[in-house]
Amino acid sequence: MNNKTALTGSLDLGVNAHVFDTGTWVGRVWRPELGPSVVLLNNAAVYDISAQVSTVSALLELEDPVSWLRNLPLAEPLIELQALLHNSDPAQRDAQLPWLLAPIDLQAIKAAGVTFAASMLERVVEEQAKGDPARAEAIRDTLVAQIGADLSQIVPGSAQAQALRAVLVEQGLWSQYLEVGIGPDAEIFTKAQPLSAVGHGAAIGIHPKSSWNNPEPEVVLAVSSSGRIHGAMLGNDVNLRDFEGRSALLLSKAKDNNASTALGPFLRLFDDSFSLDDVRQAEVDLRVTGEDGFVLEGRSSMRQISRDPVDLVQQTLNENHQYPDGLVLFLGTLFAPKQDRDQPGAGFTHKQGDIVAISNDHLGTLCNRVTTSDQAPVWDFGVRALLDSLNRRGLLQVAVTAHQA
Repeated sequence: MNNKTALTGSLDLGVNAHVFDTGTWVGRVWRPELGPSVVLLNNAAVYDISAQVSTVSALLELEDPVSWLRNLPLAEPLIELQALLHNSDPAQRDAQLPWLLAPIDLQAIKAAGVTFAASMLERVVEEQAKGDPARAEAIRDTLVAQIGADLSQIVPGSAQAQALRAVLVEQGLWSQYLEVGIGPDAEIFTKAQPLSAVGHGAAIGIHPKSSWNNPEPEVVLAVSSSGRIHGAMLGNDVNLRDFEGRSALLLSKAKDNNASTALGPFLRLFDDSFSLDDVRQAEVDLRVTGEDGFVLEGRSSMRQISRDPVDLVQQTLNENHQYPDGLVLFLGTLFAPKQDRDQPGAGFTHKQGDIVAISNDHLGTLCNRVTTSDQAPVWDFGVRALLDSLNRRGLLQVAVTAHQA
């Protein structure tokens, strides 16, 4: 759990903390003397509920996790919320106190790609630029002129989409990204392995060989094994534009690297104060602040998504594929950075030390600092380690009991 590199400066992890005043929030923390623990927020305090439910995966298998949590007797708080947020910054951490982890555990980590028209065109730009950001602007202008259609108004899989497909094929403009963007089948891929995601405050990793990359601010759904959507959180689907642009077969290398998935800060469950309709209307803000003084700001509006979240979940979990421990699903992003950072026409790419803050009025702020994947903390706590930890604490049966409830 130690960083390979010394991280300097302080993350403003307390920003937007008033969001947690209402709603039902669960998460996970690392307790130095014990290991990972499931926690519940209540009145600005954090309670360890691992003795009642030792994995978030098991919690979401309950028929009504919100009612179950509301009837849960709480002991003394583990830590105050503000203290936990402060201690989740590695640069100012007290190693004797808890800090935040990603608010999921055994769930599969899946992602839906090319779900917004604007970002769909950027994927086509990447494809045709073959990973070279210097060619992107000219290709972008050419594509917009040639396609000549507002792709955001086209329903994926519709007759209109099929007619446009035929025209683009005839013109030699069809792309694998347009196929999943307006075709009947969504792009669903495995973003990362269970337990590999990092949490609020942690370092996020960029592959050291990447020279064209960006954050992807997204809403992430939490789904049970039966397909029921129980809540949502924020996520950073860290993206390597050069790797994927060279070949779609490099998607795994572009997406699944050490510390390349961030989730948090907490999981907000659907209740009378927050619902799937709030997700459909969500505005997700992004701010990247560099040590060089560079600032990038952007926004992703879920109102502009081409496919409904329910459709994306149903295309992920169905009679053809089951997830017995549940799953989380990144819903995609409208954000595709074009702002030049260094040289004109070179676009945006991350630098070491960038601070990435992803915010939403209903879900709080997910904040992380950029490093390279080989310098981020090694991922060494997997499923076997979790089972060993729960067994040592006498909590293994708790996970089984909750799962069967």
